[in-house]
Amino acid sequence: MNSKSSEQIYGEKRPVSPLQRLSKSTYYSYKGLRAALLHEQAFRFEVYAFLLAIPLSTLVAKTAIEYLMLIGSVVFVMVVELLNTGIEAIVDRVGVEHNELSGRAKDAGSAAVFLSILLSASAWVLIAIY
Repeated sequence: MNSKSSEQIYGEKRPVSPLQRLSKSTYYSYKGLRAALLHEQAFRFEVYAFLLAIPLSTLVAKTAIEYLMLIGSVVFVMVVELLNTGIEAIVDRVGVEHNELSGRAKDAGSAAVFLSILLSASAWVLIAIY
């Protein structure tokens, strides 16, 4: 009964070529970005901020490093938002009833997004001033 040939073990991966792995990873990443755009208002707002940041950063940045820091800080906020979305989805999948640990997990994810926004805003203000 525990034979690998007779039953699929969840999470077990069959060997695939590097090109197949890259193709599948790209597809799953696309699905994740699409789901976030469709279902997460905060992520859509951050995408709008990113689209605004691209031309604005060319006016604010004086060097390529500053440009990278400005754009990178906004992308960092988007990355943290995606991780927070994943945390929220897992918590909601487990159960929607109030649970202290679930609340802490969601609050921690929200705090991470907040801190990343503060970091990004700080980078923009400091680079704009100096």
